[in-house]
Amino acid sequence: MRSGHKEVEAVALDFSPDMLKAAGKRFAAESSVSIVAHNLDEPLPALGNFDAVISSFAIHHLVDERKRMLYTEIYRLLNRAGVFCNLEHVSSPTPRLHEEFLQTIRYTVATEDPSNKLLDTETQLRWLREIGFVDVDCHWKWRELALLAGRRE
Repeated sequence: MRSGHKEVEAVALDFSPDMLKAAGKRFAAESSVSIVAHNLDEPLPALGNFDAVISSFAIHHLVDERKRMLYTEIYRLLNRAGVFCNLEHVSSPTPRLHEEFLQTIRYTVATEDPSNKLLDTETQLRWLREIGFVDVDCHWKWRELALLAGRRE
């Protein structure tokens, strides 16, 4: 995969057979993309070091203790100045706001995904700072959807 003038190698990681199959199909012609089956409930495998780690709507399925451990593992995988971006489902500050979010996406408390283990934005940003990430911020938020990011110094 080419990005500007630099060769880029990527690792796509998921545990869902359907997602792995879709990724395999999408990147079949890209020898620079490796697809790895892995459940984030377990420590990350030895994957190398990276300039960027991107997660999208995955980490909110983990219990809070594992979330924090995963953030530490990600920090250790990053090269100096590497970035971590996490587009995530986060908790609302109140039950009423949570119900409003669910209504907006045509769900109810009874029909929402039981695998969600939502955590507030501020706690996750604090954890990233405590781990050692710098320039930590929530770059975008709409109700329970947020883009959290930080950089390794």
